[in-house]
Amino acid sequence: MIFVDSNIPMYVVGQSHPNKVRVLEIVPRLLREGERLVIDAEVLQEILHRYVAIDRRMAIDPCFRALLALVDTVFPIELPHLVRAKDLVREHAALSARDALHLAVMEDQGITRFLTFDRGFERVGGLQVLR
Repeated sequence: MIFVDSNIPMYVVGQSHPNKVRVLEIVPRLLREGERLVIDAEVLQEILHRYVAIDRRMAIDPCFRALLALVDTVFPIELPHLVRAKDLVREHAALSARDALHLAVMEDQGITRFLTFDRGFERVGGLQVLR
């Protein structure tokens, strides 16, 4: 199982970017290999936040469709995840609150592989960061 960061679908539907090419290579390969791709509900909230912030609301639907077509599961965010995220931001100064929340869900689900271009996760032990 591989957790997919919110930046992945944004590269797919977004404008030209060096990571867009990488995503369009990596994701189809992972799917051909039968990998299960998963997210949590916070990933969808991040997409909403980003596209509202840059006033590209028309990109929200294509991004949601692209992401939901790729993933097998959307994990809910629950109180124990928030409590664990609180601890994680104190343990890892490089993690944002959102990233800590993803990590808390990943820990809860036993997920150790993460498809992201965010280098902050490389400092967290026990994770295999894919790019």
